[in-house]
Amino acid sequence: MITHPEKVMFPDCGITKGELAEYYELVAPIMVPHLAGRPVTLERFHKGIAEHGFFQKNVERGAPAWLERVAVPKTDGVVNYAIVRDARGLAWLANQNCITPHVWTSRVPELFHPDLCVFDLDPLVDDPAVLRAATLLLREMLAELGLTSWVKTSGSKGFHVVVPLDGKADCGEVARFAHGVARLFVARDPEHLTLEFYKADRGGRILVDTGRNEFGATYAAAYAVRPKPNAPISAPCTWEEVESGAVAPQSLTLRGMARRLDAHGDIWATLFDKPHGLPEPL
Repeated sequence: MITHPEKVMFPDCGITKGELAEYYELVAPIMVPHLAGRPVTLERFHKGIAEHGFFQKNVERGAPAWLERVAVPKTDGVVNYAIVRDARGLAWLANQNCITPHVWTSRVPELFHPDLCVFDLDPLVDDPAVLRAATLLLREMLAELGLTSWVKTSGSKGFHVVVPLDGKADCGEVARFAHGVARLFVARDPEHLTLEFYKADRGGRILVDTGRNEFGATYAAAYAVRPKPNAPISAPCTWEEVESGAVAPQSLTLRGMARRLDAHGDIWATLFDKPHGLPEPL
């Protein structure tokens, strides 16, 4: 049962907590396979996105007994992460006022062996043509390494480009590989791309963020709602949609996803049909 379904989570468009929960119920059949087994960090907004939210990793207290958790050691103890494997788990997240579930690139029990390599293209300047060219250039670079890549909107400013992995490489190897690709990628277009994390140092360029591949780092789950006006979705899209400009980082929204899924289904349905081993170190 969703408590306070009338609570307005997105004041700009009137989306309520109840509507958010209905969305996650709608997408559960296609979303759950992408996040099942992955530790979840909840991005929660008790009063909607008009006020600051917060991130919650540990769900030791107050969680239902049926919710699976995994204990991950840290310096001064452990963090008990939620593990979602069904629609009931997604509904529980929504009832915690969790707008965005952020997930690891690995799954239990193989937390040190990712099954995804994630590249997060994060622009400072809204220039769709430059962002599109950079995203397609990254696909080309990965193809040169023999890797098939997939893309989704971030629901924020950029795109997430991912490569499915066979789980044989550990997180350190995957992170080093991603950093190496990013260095070569930036070298191909230093006018528009950068590895500088701090905004003041980017000079208006797109950050190629590979930090999502470090142990314990997270990315917005596929089909997750983002805490932005109009409730954009971090949604899988086709490379043709990126090439044509038919899809932009925030163009796929909560209220439009039912029609999109009716038309396209899960574009990432075959993501793990042919996972890759890592190429030789760069």
